[in-house]
Amino acid sequence: MKTATLILATGLTALFAGPLTAQDAMPESFRQVQKNALELQRKMLVAMVDSMPERLYRDKATPAQRDFAQQIQHAAGAIPFIAGLFLGATGAPSMADTAAYLNSRAGLRGFVNSIYDWAGNALKNQADRTKEVDLFGHKMPGWQVWDEVHQHTVWTAGQIVANFRKQGMAPPGFGFF
Repeated sequence: MKTATLILATGLTALFAGPLTAQDAMPESFRQVQKNALELQRKMLVAMVDSMPERLYRDKATPAQRDFAQQIQHAAGAIPFIAGLFLGATGAPSMADTAAYLNSRAGLRGFVNSIYDWAGNALKNQADRTKEVDLFGHKMPGWQVWDEVHQHTVWTAGQIVANFRKQGMAPPGFGFF
């Protein structure tokens, strides 16, 4: 197992160690670390959903950016896309009726929670975590895909801060402060 992987609980393995191989197995206990990361992501996105006034859900920080609700949708919605495509996880919540969840607090909150409920189960039920997958041209063991998903979610959620700043609002507090 690569030292960087042991030191970095989640999210940065590819940055420091490069894509890992199936021989770079993680102990089963690491699954709980990844579950905790999913719950941290859920908490962060729900706090953003709850903190932004609904009237600003469709507002963009810049013309090129997704609007607030779309950015939340992208941060959460990439999880079933990636886990389904690369890990074979099935039964993801439907994302078809965007009018039902992009325009209201209850809808967007429900969307985020349904994604993370599903993701927790998909992670729990991931059978062969050492099976090598090709994630957008990078070969890695299946367990590492969850770390890459975490990086994507944190990166995308960080961009949402601009939506709050544009309105002169502070984003929800970061968990460590």
